[in-house]
Amino acid sequence: MIAFDNVAYSYGGGELLSEISLRLTPGSFHFLTGPSGSGKSTFLKLCYAELLPTAGSVTIFDREVRSLGRDEVARMRRRVGVVHQDCQFLDHLPLAANVTLPLAVTGRETNAQDLADLMAWVGLGQLADALPPALSGGERQRAAVARAIITSPDVLLADEPTGNLDWEMSLRLLKLLVELNRMGTTILVATHDLNLIRNAKQQVAARVLRISNRRIQLAGADL
Repeated sequence: MIAFDNVAYSYGGGELLSEISLRLTPGSFHFLTGPSGSGKSTFLKLCYAELLPTAGSVTIFDREVRSLGRDEVARMRRRVGVVHQDCQFLDHLPLAANVTLPLAVTGRETNAQDLADLMAWVGLGQLADALPPALSGGERQRAAVARAIITSPDVLLADEPTGNLDWEMSLRLLKLLVELNRMGTTILVATHDLNLIRNAKQQVAARVLRISNRRIQLAGADL
């Protein structure tokens, strides 16, 4: 589904990631850990062609990213949902309109019942008409998940989705991710929260990737 073959990424004259070879298989659940600044966000951007590797190759849905034109990249990204660390919304639009933006920008219609079901699933059914500034941190993160999966992506990438949440809300968000994975979505979560990883491993067969010395390694059972 997403494959890295001896990938490296450099910028500013220094190499951030080096010699990365791995594969994210359909239906898998992975966590990505590592110190701040180690390249977690960069790795996620390589996974949806926001960045291109400076060496090696990245293949997404059986296509090497350097071979993709702009329109092909746009079509590929419809199959990848992304939850950014600092989720941004259009504050003048109600929450429901924010969630459906990925459909709007691609010219697809919103099914009202599907939207209502999705908003209820993330626990925001009563806030469809609310404006983003009125939402709590946990509500914003759950709205970001809803927006990321409105297109029914094959892969969901989440960058520190619980970084600004308390433990109870972190577990609530994790439950959504686990349920998505059980429905067949491939999940990759970048996080520094080892307690979150331990909790997830009690619910799902999650693998843990760790960035160390510019390389990504499969972590052992010491988490």
